[in-house]
Amino acid sequence: MLPQSLIVAGALIFGLLGSLHLAYTFFTEMFSPRDAATEAAMKSTHPKLTRRTTLWKAWVGFNASHSLGAMLFAAVYLLLALAHMDWLREAPGLVWLAAAGALSYLGLAVRYWFRTPLLGIALASVCFFAAAVVLST
Repeated sequence: MLPQSLIVAGALIFGLLGSLHLAYTFFTEMFSPRDAATEAAMKSTHPKLTRRTTLWKAWVGFNASHSLGAMLFAAVYLLLALAHMDWLREAPGLVWLAAAGALSYLGLAVRYWFRTPLLGIALASVCFFAAAVVLST
């Protein structure tokens, strides 16, 4: 019961963060630059990789795909924990994989992001790591 609760908690945190990020990306200006000239430049500048997009479109696409990745991660582990906990007990490596994924996001948060996602991802990482330890013993 404890490992299941920990996995559900960790997944819910990722799902919430991913959902908020997606909503902020499309329905607010939270990820827009404070300087309007920067946004205008991003909308008129192409990356060296291709002229088929702008830096602004790439920025929005990156944020959306980042959100969807967190939401998919959450959905997979919620499904496993709620409907197939026996699979996770039989293959605790899947929970270690979740812990490794969460720790990878945590590394990015420490290096590049701000406090709110950092705290949420740190808590989710603890949940996944603790569940993996309990299931492995």
